[in-house]
Amino acid sequence: MPDSIRSPYILVLYYSRNGSTHNMAEQVAVGVEKAGIEARLRTVPTVSTVCEASEPAIPDEGDIYCDLEDLKNCAGLLLGSPTRFGNMAAPMKYFLDGTSALWLNGNLIGKPAGVFTSTSSLHGGQESTLLSMMLPLLHQGMIIAGLPYSEPALSKTRGGGTPYGASHFASAEANADLTDDEISLCRALGRRVAELALKLQS
Repeated sequence: MPDSIRSPYILVLYYSRNGSTHNMAEQVAVGVEKAGIEARLRTVPTVSTVCEASEPAIPDEGDIYCDLEDLKNCAGLLLGSPTRFGNMAAPMKYFLDGTSALWLNGNLIGKPAGVFTSTSSLHGGQESTLLSMMLPLLHQGMIIAGLPYSEPALSKTRGGGTPYGASHFASAEANADLTDDEISLCRALGRRVAELALKLQS
């Protein structure tokens, strides 16, 4: 189907090990859909140090795996990963490393993008992780959207939240609940990228 008649959607692409980043992705998607555009949730498979190990083509549960067509045809992208030593998780990096065909063809140039992350410690590299996720998107020619301080939750949050993108402080607990401010900022980021996508398409 030609791009001109395909319904626009925002790709919410994430990797989540313990559930926190997945919970963020769902709230980001709420924000996208409040702007009047479809949110398409996709994840990436884990990677293994064992060369013979492989994941099934379809996960046993949760969102399905992203493919290059999902990324190529999106109107905008919201990218989420937990923090790994101040960087994005290896499964997300591995997926992005395989997108050179989209770079060669310029498929993502001019599309808006935003990033989000979850950490188990409050100063566990949230901002550096968000910046690390921006780098390949900048190489792809995407337009990066952060969170402006006109969002009230950004100034009063006691958990996650940065101008670089939405974040969550999960503490040492797996699946720690998002705070009200973190939810608000996730939704604001989703809405912002969706609204930019709609403006750019028109």
